[in-house]
Amino acid sequence: MSKSNHPAQSPERRQFLTGVAGIAVAAATSPLLLHSKRAFAADQQMTLVTWGGAYRQALEESVVKPFSKETGIQVTIVDTPDMAKLRAQVQTNNVQWDVFDAPGALGVAGANAGLWEPLDPAMFDRGDLIIDIKNNLLPWYVFVGGVAWDPKKYPAGKHPKNFAEYFDTKAFPGRRTFRNRPSETFEAALLADGVSPKHLYPLDIDRAFRSLERIKPDVVKWIDQTPQTLTLLQTGEADFTYTYASRVRPAKAGGQSVDFSFDQTVNGFEYLAIVKNAPNKIAATKFLAFAARPDRQAAFMELIGNTPSSKKALTLMSADSRKWIPDLQSANSVLMDDGWWAKNFDDVTRRFKEWAMS
Repeated sequence: MSKSNHPAQSPERRQFLTGVAGIAVAAATSPLLLHSKRAFAADQQMTLVTWGGAYRQALEESVVKPFSKETGIQVTIVDTPDMAKLRAQVQTNNVQWDVFDAPGALGVAGANAGLWEPLDPAMFDRGDLIIDIKNNLLPWYVFVGGVAWDPKKYPAGKHPKNFAEYFDTKAFPGRRTFRNRPSETFEAALLADGVSPKHLYPLDIDRAFRSLERIKPDVVKWIDQTPQTLTLLQTGEADFTYTYASRVRPAKAGGQSVDFSFDQTVNGFEYLAIVKNAPNKIAATKFLAFAARPDRQAAFMELIGNTPSSKKALTLMSADSRKWIPDLQSANSVLMDDGWWAKNFDDVTRRFKEWAMS
C-alpha cells in the first residue's frame, strides 16, 4: 500500500483534509447527536436499501442490530440502491424504501430530482463532521475504489497497481471489471489517460469514452451488484477488478487471497438519505441519528476500513483499521466532485448506458 503527498484541490477536499487534520485534538467522548426536544411516536419498522455481501454483514453487526436493540425498530434490508426504482417509487407515490445508502453521484442526483426528505441539520453535531450536511444528505464516510487482484496468481510486477496499468492490457493481459455507471468509471478512465487529479474536473466526457474504448473488449462485466466487484475475482471469472478497500479488507481477514493497491484510488463520499414520502419517516430519522454517532461509525469502519465522517469516530478506530484509510493528499488519487456530478449525472448516465450496450 504505497502513499504519496499531493496538495488539496477542491473546496470539499480542502474541508475534508482540514477535518482530518483536526482529529487529534477532537474530544472522543462528545456526543454527535443533539437530541431534539420534539417527542415522536416510534415507528416499529423501516426499510434500508444498501449494498450487499460483506458490507451488508458489517452494517448489520455494527449499526442495524444495535439500532434495533436500542429502539425496538425492526429494519428490513434491501440490497443495491437503484435510482431507477427509487424514481419510480416516488413518482408513482408507491414508496417502499425509507433510508437510501447513496454514493456521492447518486446522492446529488437524487437531491436534484427531489427524491429526499428534508433533514434538520440541528439534529447533528455539524462541527464534528468532516463536511457539512447539504442537499438533504448526511455524510457518512469516504469510500475508496481501486485495483484488486489475486496475489497467488499475480505476484508483484505481474498485476496493475494504478489505472494507467489497469488500462494497459498488453503489459497486463487479463479480464477486467468496471462499474456499470459513469461515476468512478470516468474518473478512472481519465486518470488512465494521463489527466492529473488536480485537473480532472470538469470531466472531459469525450476523452473518457475514448479511453474506455481501449479497454472495453477486455471488460467481462459492467457491474451493478457491488459484491460482484470481488466475487468475480474470487471465482476466476475476472483477473483484475475495480473494487473497494471495504470489500478487500474483510476478504483478506477471512483468509482469502486478494490484495488492493493504494497507489491510485478514486475516493468519494457516501451519504445516507431519507426517501421522499418514506412510509416510516420517524424511524428513518432515528436511524440516521444512530448511524451518525461516533461509536457506531467507528464500529462500522473497523469492519470495512473506510474514513468516517465523524472526526471523533476516527479517534476511536484501531491503528490497524487506519492503515486502510487512504492518503487523500496522494498525487495519484482523486476525491470525487459531487458538485460536478450534481449537474451532469443524468445526461452522462444516459449516454454511458447507450455506449455500454453498443
